[in-house]
Amino acid sequence: MSKTGVLLINLGTPDDAKLGAVRRYLFEFLNDPRVIDIPWLLRKILVNLIIVPFRSFGSTKIYKQLWTDKGSPLLIYGEEVCEKLQNKLGDKYGVHLAMRYQNPSMEKVMGEMRLMNYQKIIIVPMFPHYASASSGSAMEKALKIMSKWWVIPELAMVSQFWDHPKFIQAFVERAKQYDIASYDHVLFSYHGLPERHVNKVYLDGTPCKDHNCDHQLDETNKYCYKATCFATTRLLAEKLNVPKENYTVGFQSRLDNKWLEPFSDEVIKERAKKGDKKILAFSPAFVADCLETTVEIGIEYQEIFKEHGGEKVQLVESLNNHPLWIDCLEEMVLDRT
Repeated sequence: MSKTGVLLINLGTPDDAKLGAVRRYLFEFLNDPRVIDIPWLLRKILVNLIIVPFRSFGSTKIYKQLWTDKGSPLLIYGEEVCEKLQNKLGDKYGVHLAMRYQNPSMEKVMGEMRLMNYQKIIIVPMFPHYASASSGSAMEKALKIMSKWWVIPELAMVSQFWDHPKFIQAFVERAKQYDIASYDHVLFSYHGLPERHVNKVYLDGTPCKDHNCDHQLDETNKYCYKATCFATTRLLAEKLNVPKENYTVGFQSRLDNKWLEPFSDEVIKERAKKGDKKILAFSPAFVADCLETTVEIGIEYQEIFKEHGGEKVQLVESLNNHPLWIDCLEEMVLDRT
């Protein structure tokens, strides 16, 4: 029987924590028009002459904080998940891992998949919430690569999975190691996006702010990143029995003030000023611990919190290689087989 190919795609990571590798990663990442959606020439000038030359040194220092003896956590966990999912699905499936930026590259991995002559390929971008800069970019590149194949097999894609019961339950299980009642406040922190990115979701031209995305999810905003982040929070808060007044949704990693609000670092600062001593932080936009979770929340937010009178920001680990996360991926694949 012909196998079904499964392609897991995550964002990417430098090959090592040295300056040259970080520069290569930033160059590829930031030159993606779905990431920085401005005219080509302006993007080239901004990225290649300003952002990458000046940001590379600071980013390299941060990646050195993240790096382990085995390498990049994002890649390590990705390889473990790939192996575990392969074991669960069995020999009727072939599971592969690629990164949208850098290695293992989509070109190389999908080239190997083409030679496997799969009857069907299921593509799973490992981003819970749809965003053009993440899921959209990964799917677009996969389609571009496949467009050059002489034989294109049957294809299925997962655009988002934030509401999958096992995705939600996996984060709930991660939280069980902490006594939530002992924390003064809970922060659900998601990766930020420019406001213009979410505004483009609405085909009628209305901006996100006109759709009550903080409180409501419907047919008009089902692909709005902001709306699905808030909806994810409501599901998690209900499962964790955290009342509305005890948690805040925030968005991290902003480049300027025209990104989604509230800003997570400002939330941390304000909670400390209000007298909070302990904050429990979730980052449900990520399925594996990475720069934004381990360093930004675990180290940088801890420093901000202490600076303004707080004591401890406790990061709830991401799904990484949690069994329920593997079960979630298995179900998503089987549902599309």
